[in-house]
Amino acid sequence: MSIRMRHTKGHTRNRRSHHALENVNIVVDKESGTLRLPHRVDEATGLYRGRQIAPARVVKAKAPKTKGVSTAPVAEHTHEHAHVDHANATDKSAKGVSGKVATGGRPKARSGFGGGA
Repeated sequence: MSIRMRHTKGHTRNRRSHHALENVNIVVDKESGTLRLPHRVDEATGLYRGRQIAPARVVKAKAPKTKGVSTAPVAEHTHEHAHVDHANATDKSAKGVSGKVATGGRPKARSGFGGGA
């Protein structure tokens, strides 16, 4: 087994000297005055080096957001099958307590319900 080398603070700091973040170089477009990255198409005008490359982006007006509870009317929520009796509903209710005793009283294990036999 080899002996571990000494690991000093200086070694760590030298390694981390390359982790420093650099500023993003942002350019102000000469024609539109918007900010963009260098060597990229201006999204507002669609121009790159004086040529039309992409269509100009249309700015949509956003609706103002309001705080609080909405006063708009809400449609009543109804279930389509609420009035229909299920076919196996009578079978389940007929078992009652004797059905639980006969099957051991424990539900069978299902996925996501933990352990079980």
